Amino acid sequence: MNIYVGNLSYRVRENDLQGVMAEYGEVTSCKIIRDRETNKSKGFAFVEMDDAGAEKAIAELNGAELDGRAMVVKEAKPKA
Repeated sequence: MNIYVGNLSYRVRENDLQGVMAEYGEVTSCKIIRDRETNKSKGFAFVEMDDAGAEKAIAELNGAELDGRAMVVKEAKPKA
């Protein structure tokens, strides 16, 4: 399942986020979206993981605090 993780602190790195998500299941990929010109984090990411782990992560991490900010964690919608 592909998960959207929003409202991330700009200091959060991919390996930090992957570590948090790995507590709930096997993480296939973790990608923090960055600005093309400045390479700075845009404050959101997409994480792919197994369905059972993803459901648990969404239920437990939505609204949870990471690096001082409450994360938004939900199933990612496919591109239109």
